[in-house]
Amino acid sequence: MLSQRRLLQLPAPDRAAHLVERNAILQRRGWPVILSGFVEPLLYLLAIGFGVGALVGTSVVVDGHPLRYAVFVAPAMMASSAMNGAIYETSFNFFYKLKYIKLYDAVLSTPLGVADIALGEIAWALLRGTLYALGFIIVMAALGLAISPWALLALPAAMLIGFSFAAVGTAASTFVRTWQDFDLVLTVLIPMFLFSATFYPISAYPGPLQVVVQLSPLYHGVDLLRSLTTGIIGPWILVDIVYLVILGALALVIAATRLERLLLK
Repeated sequence: MLSQRRLLQLPAPDRAAHLVERNAILQRRGWPVILSGFVEPLLYLLAIGFGVGALVGTSVVVDGHPLRYAVFVAPAMMASSAMNGAIYETSFNFFYKLKYIKLYDAVLSTPLGVADIALGEIAWALLRGTLYALGFIIVMAALGLAISPWALLALPAAMLIGFSFAAVGTAASTFVRTWQDFDLVLTVLIPMFLFSATFYPISAYPGPLQVVVQLSPLYHGVDLLRSLTTGIIGPWILVDIVYLVILGALALVIAATRLERLLLK
C-alpha cells in the first residue's frame, strides 16, 4: 500500500522544501566545502582570463564583435561554477545519502514521496549552484567583465544551468554502483569543461566537431551567459534555453523513475 501511494504521488514544492531545509541545516558548518566549487573557476578566470588575456588582447571575435579575452572567458567560468555546484551536490553527496546512510528510506516513512525526494535534492543542488553563480557575477561586475545591461539576466540563466545539471547529476547518480564509478563522471566533466567553447570560440573547431560541441549542455550554458554578459544577443539563445529546459525536465523524470525502482523495490 505504501509503495503504491508513493508511486502515484506527484511532487509538491512544500514537501520537497523540507528536504532542502534539512540539507541547509546540515551544511551550516560545512560552508568551506561548498566554497570549493566556486574557487576553482575563479582561479581559472584569474590565471587564464587575465594571464593569457594579457597576451591575447582583443583578438577574440564573437559574431563579429572583438572582445577582451577576460570578458570572453568570464561567463564560461560562471557557467562552469553553476555546473560545479549542481554536480558536486548531486554526485558524491547524493550517492552517500542514497547508498550508505539510507537517508531516503527513512524519508519515505514521512509524508514525502519519491518524486519529492528527487525534486528536493535537485532544488538543493540548484540553490548551491545559484550561490556559486551569484558570487561569480558579483566578481565579474567588480572587475568590469559584465559589459551589457543584459547581464542582469545572467543569474536567472545560471539558475537554469544549475537546474539542468542538478537533474542530470541526480539521474546519473542513480546508476552509480560504487565510488569508483565516479571516475566515469569526471571523465565526462573534464573534457566538457575544456572543450565547450569555454576558452576559445566554437569557430576554432572544424565543422563536424562544432556539431559535437553543440551537443554539450555546458556549451549551451556558456553560450547563453556569454550572450547576456556581452550583449551579443541573437535568436540562438532561444535554442540554448529550450535545450537546457528539455534536458532538465527529462533528467528529472529519469531521476524520479530510477529512485522509485531503487527505493520501492
